[in-house]
Amino acid sequence: MKVIVCKDYDDMSKKAADLVISNIIEKPQIKLGLATGSSPIGLYENLIKANDEGEISFRYAKSVNLDEYVGISADNDQSYKYFMKKNFFDHVSFNEGANILPSAPENDEKYAKDYDKILDEFGQRDIQILGIGENGHIAFNEPADKLNRRTSIVKLSESTIEANSRFFASEEDVPRYAISMGLSDIFNARTIILLANGKKKHEAVKKLIEGTSIDPHLPASFLALHPNVYIYVDEEAYRG
Repeated sequence: MKVIVCKDYDDMSKKAADLVISNIIEKPQIKLGLATGSSPIGLYENLIKANDEGEISFRYAKSVNLDEYVGISADNDQSYKYFMKKNFFDHVSFNEGANILPSAPENDEKYAKDYDKILDEFGQRDIQILGIGENGHIAFNEPADKLNRRTSIVKLSESTIEANSRFFASEEDVPRYAISMGLSDIFNARTIILLANGKKKHEAVKKLIEGTSIDPHLPASFLALHPNVYIYVDEEAYRG
């Protein structure tokens, strides 16, 4: 794992974007795995800027997303489809289209199996963007005795529900289930870029960087097994 400590959120976003931009310039038909949440927004803003200035183009690029809430409509302003359109897809053009997990209306594993088929057809990503939860989750793979290999419907932990409640009117409005790419599919990328910012991420980042074991109760610890991981972290997340 390569750890890049950045001055602040803007610096983190710019440096991570520079790596993505250089890869797009080298390979315009790049395959991207995209993440949601507050951490990657600055990265997307930098990619949009580079696209607007003609430095890069997404014309030949393809993408897949990591996760989505269950029981939330696609036009809900808290759905991850809405998030991706607002923060990225409405500002750049993917001729090949972008794959977003279905907004599963109910806790039904058939939606997970359908997404597995999309991932199998999509093939290996060149870059996978990740965030990290305060409890060390990646995508919605929550701490547990066992972790899912492929796409699954997962029950969100109380800590994740509490952390995500800031985006909703109340904690009661946060969905209790999500559909999430599994660890095996997350790892099916040549390069993984993990973004972490803010003091609330410090403990998870510290355990990830300093940990000496692979622990399913810290899903992010499995990143130590991947050969090409870049961790972009701001000073607050790194030093606490």
